[in-house]
Amino acid sequence: MTEVDNKAYWRKNLQVLSWLLVVWFVCSFGFGVLLVDQLNQFTFLGVPLGFWFAQQGAIYTFIVLIFVYTARMRVIDRQFGVDDSDEPDSYDLISDDEAPRA
Repeated sequence: MTEVDNKAYWRKNLQVLSWLLVVWFVCSFGFGVLLVDQLNQFTFLGVPLGFWFAQQGAIYTFIVLIFVYTARMRVIDRQFGVDDSDEPDSYDLISDDEAPRA
């Protein structure tokens, strides 16, 4: 990868990471702390929505963002030609006679 491609790759990577951190900040701090009183007027699964975001919503959002980041980076890696699709999976490293038997 050339120096220009390298900078473009990391710029794109940091752009994705920045947007995901903004989403996580809004869900965890914004909904769980700043807007808790307004959100508590609504209920979700029997609990006030602001409380739910503070206790559970930020964690669930973080887990979803991990999968979004992985999927987005897979696309970006392919776009810049740095994906590892030509490398063998760990299952490919085990020959048939070495495979564990159930």
